[in-house]
Amino acid sequence: MRAISPQEVRVTQPHTTDNEQQIQTDQPSRSWLKRALISVVAVGGVAYVAAAGYMYLNQRSLLFKPSGVLPEPQAVGLADATVLKVPMSDGVELTTWSVPASAEGAPTVLFFHGQSGNLGDRVQRLEEIVDSGFGLLAPSYRGYPGSPGEPSEQALISDGVELFDLLETQGETVILHGQSLGTGIATAVAEQRPEAELLVLEAPFTATVDVAAERYPWLPVSALMKDHFATRDLIDDVEVPILIFHGSEDETVPPHHSKKLAELSGAKAQLFMIPGGTHNDLWSHGLWQEVRQNLPAN
Repeated sequence: MRAISPQEVRVTQPHTTDNEQQIQTDQPSRSWLKRALISVVAVGGVAYVAAAGYMYLNQRSLLFKPSGVLPEPQAVGLADATVLKVPMSDGVELTTWSVPASAEGAPTVLFFHGQSGNLGDRVQRLEEIVDSGFGLLAPSYRGYPGSPGEPSEQALISDGVELFDLLETQGETVILHGQSLGTGIATAVAEQRPEAELLVLEAPFTATVDVAAERYPWLPVSALMKDHFATRDLIDDVEVPILIFHGSEDETVPPHHSKKLAELSGAKAQLFMIPGGTHNDLWSHGLWQEVRQNLPAN
């Protein structure tokens, strides 16, 4: 047998086409991309669940925002006001500010304030009501400065109905006035108490859950929120006249909420869209003057 020299030895390299080389090169890249996509989806999922969990656990602190110390009414200009502690049926004692009507036959305004701060922050509104000769009963909600307890939709509406009944037993003619969050309470009271004289809605929403859905469209807010304050579902059943006020430049609750409520209310409602008005300045644009000019007796 002839020996083979090293020079005659040939090592055959596997033949690789250009396509195969490309596939081999792409495999690590695709694997990395897959891992990256999985990581992104996982992080996004965790963030989504965390956001939903935060909203669910903190929803009432996001909706109800009491702050400050409730002042004495005389200290903020309501010289004739009395601080009344009114016990509710569940034992919670609400602090209210009460002023009797100074004009003969004038109605009493049951005033429901907005979500933030305390009753003292609305003193300019309350002064204008009282200076017009109207009576006033303004509660500080349970859980807000001056009143114990925890706020919730059910509790605040129940309290509102009880306060209305208190005024009615005293022979008062009652105007229900709601400001922002308070519009949800005032409407619910009006739906249950058709003997009210008038319902005034200042910067209302169709529902708090609707506002939340507009701000957080990527969250299932309807399923997460306990307190919906769905005015849109009640207002058709309200039998009393309704005055609706909204600022054209309101960025807190967009004007289309009031437009929808007016549409749902039909002929019993008047809508006042105030040019240039925002969420908290409607009284400086003549809101109370319009209320006085549009009382049912007039």
